Amino acid sequence: MTNTESRLLKLAERVDDARDDLIALTQALIQMPTINPPGVGYLEICEFVATRMAKRGFSTELVRAEGAIGDSDKYPRWNVIARHEGSHAGECVHFNSHSDVVDVGDGWTVDPFAGVVRDGKVYGRGACDMKGGLAASIIAAEAFIDTFPDYAGSIEISATADEESGGYGGVAYLAEKGWFNPERVQHVIIPEPLNKDRICLGHRGVLWTEIETYGHIAHGSMPFLGDCAIRHMGAVVEQLENKVYPALAKRRTSMPVVPDGARQSTMNINSMHGGLAEPEEGYTGLPTPLVPDRCRMVLDRRFLMEEDIEQVRTELLDVLEELGETRDKFRYEMRELFSVLPTMTERDSPVVTAVADAIKSQLGCEPEYVVSPGTYDQKHIDRIGRMKNCIAYGPGILDLAHQPDEYIGIDDMLDSAKIMGNTLHSLLMSQ
Repeated sequence: MTNTESRLLKLAERVDDARDDLIALTQALIQMPTINPPGVGYLEICEFVATRMAKRGFSTELVRAEGAIGDSDKYPRWNVIARHEGSHAGECVHFNSHSDVVDVGDGWTVDPFAGVVRDGKVYGRGACDMKGGLAASIIAAEAFIDTFPDYAGSIEISATADEESGGYGGVAYLAEKGWFNPERVQHVIIPEPLNKDRICLGHRGVLWTEIETYGHIAHGSMPFLGDCAIRHMGAVVEQLENKVYPALAKRRTSMPVVPDGARQSTMNINSMHGGLAEPEEGYTGLPTPLVPDRCRMVLDRRFLMEEDIEQVRTELLDVLEELGETRDKFRYEMRELFSVLPTMTERDSPVVTAVADAIKSQLGCEPEYVVSPGTYDQKHIDRIGRMKNCIAYGPGILDLAHQPDEYIGIDDMLDSAKIMGNTLHSLLMSQ
């Protein structure tokens, strides 16, 4: 056995020895209910991570995304970046995890913020998406540093805000401030729950659009004196059903998107509201009789690398323009809420190659290369940071994200931590 093989074996042993620490760390992170929206508990979890990493020799910095979307004095968007310097100069590997979790919802059989351990799993909101991944990256970095203190370059660990609501108070803000500049960070791994034997190269594109139709208010007993905006919106939905949805179903991508249904173009009607505002909880009166003069609908359109974003916009606009020509009194506005282009890292990029080799070594199988159906914070690292050498890799089953009784497998976290440690060795010990 060579010296390198012996040290890699020691690295794996250090990860296994940290099993109890990994479980406790995951539990502690879950027990901080960083629910977004509205975005609570960010400072607490950032201070927790900073304290943990400082004890292991990391320099730490807390960064508030002042002025970013979502940031306010009541709900400040806090992020933490911890950095460990090697024995000499070299490249930087950055593990980025989001700290926020979605709301709990119904259907839980365990306390969603207790971090219950049962049958080799840690349960809780955010266990899978993605506090288990954050914990695994911390354990991996610590084990690697203990085993290879002579490494070159640097290692960064970050916990960032608001990924669940677009990431503008987290990675987007940090990218704008230069934290993901390719001159200071050369490799980024985002431990999203894509399964421990998968490497996620990127994601589909997204276009969120709000359509509003207009009518004329009148008494509900005399609707002929008004003009119903909801009926106009109904005509929009009918056109989408008859023309757009069938066209989207025929478009397929060469991107390895999972699950298979997401290899076609998709569109979701995210929300719709028309007429009177919803009454406050507890109100028992009847609504007033009014013809609605406005109706709003938000569309979530996911598109493929083979599609041009201008084509995606035009496809919706054509529906509205046609209705304007054929439907009496049809008036509308279409507003773009945000858009993200598809992205996909090359398979032969350094970070992909390093993780692939580590998967083969640890799991004894070829990695599966996938693309996410939805976006995640790679979009900001790519678009704003101009850093192409970025992937998502982490423990957990994607289908469990946002579900009741969400969990992360302990053995999966250990395996992923070993793979992350081996990846650090590939990227930082060969310089």
